[in-house]
Amino acid sequence: MNPPIRILGIDPGLRKTGWGVVVSEGSKLGFVACGCVESDGALPLSERLRQLHDGLSRIVSSFSPDEVAVEETFVNRDPQSALKLGQARGVALVVPALAGLSVAEYAANLVKKTVVGVGHADKKQVQMMIRVLLPKAETKSADAADALAVAICHAQHRGMRALVAQMRAG
Repeated sequence: MNPPIRILGIDPGLRKTGWGVVVSEGSKLGFVACGCVESDGALPLSERLRQLHDGLSRIVSSFSPDEVAVEETFVNRDPQSALKLGQARGVALVVPALAGLSVAEYAANLVKKTVVGVGHADKKQVQMMIRVLLPKAETKSADAADALAVAICHAQHRGMRALVAQMRAG
């Protein structure tokens, strides 16, 4: 039996970055915690990114994940919004990397397909399945639920990713 793995899922956003921590032991999942790191929209972009950095750093320090999964950026029609989201996503990638953690990335459609069974599921469907898969989870926001979905997606796909990496190395 493999030891339990603590996974931090992150759903990047400039205003709210959702985070969720689960424990994966074989095919069993357990809820640990979830929430959002928020930035103050009245501050300059650099300060908002620092707020996200500091908040995610506290989460990594507090929950000591073994692995981290981050949702890939959904391409937005508004280039300015997409650029800002990309910068927030950069913070979500670099914080765990600075802590020496491996970071996996997953497309939003794969996360939804893994958790709900449909790649274009809406936020309510994701939240409903989080309640089914993690009955003890108390998600107070869609961002936290999305982050838990990213963590669950990683728990389901991590074995295959490791096998592919091993085949490429060997």
